[in-house]
Amino acid sequence: MTASGFSGTDRYSIYTGRATNWPIVTGSAVLLLLLVLGGGPNGSWRDLASILISVAGVVLFALTGSSVRTTAGPNGVSIHFGALGWPRCTYHLDQIQHAEVIDLHPLSVAFGFWWTPRRTCCTVRSGPTLRLLLSNGRTVTVTTSHPHAAVTAINDAKAQPNERSRA
Repeated sequence: MTASGFSGTDRYSIYTGRATNWPIVTGSAVLLLLLVLGGGPNGSWRDLASILISVAGVVLFALTGSSVRTTAGPNGVSIHFGALGWPRCTYHLDQIQHAEVIDLHPLSVAFGFWWTPRRTCCTVRSGPTLRLLLSNGRTVTVTTSHPHAAVTAINDAKAQPNERSRA
């Protein structure tokens, strides 16, 4: 979804979108519970504890890793996860060197938040994906519903003259 607005004589566009992957959340929950229950009940507190820990893990994953909400525009790129909006990342325009759309291979999907010293992945599905190259050399890969619109909003914002340079 994109929105256009006017601020005086400046025109700007903002992209907002959410990408979800509920089949992965459901599949993860089923597999985890099958693993826990696969050992068979022997009536101990240990069985109950492992079930409660598994359920808590599935609920936490559903709240934080089920979707990615992305906003791109004059304030840069902001990423929020799941129903709670956490974890979250913000990259300002001066940090973004280049924005592009890539085709993310299914084996490259992180299914949530993945961080390494050289890259950050915020992905929940494969297909067309937004990739940012930051000025410090890091790459950020983000699943969005319309990555081309996000790239357009970023490039339009970077092309706008800086407010401070006009004063």
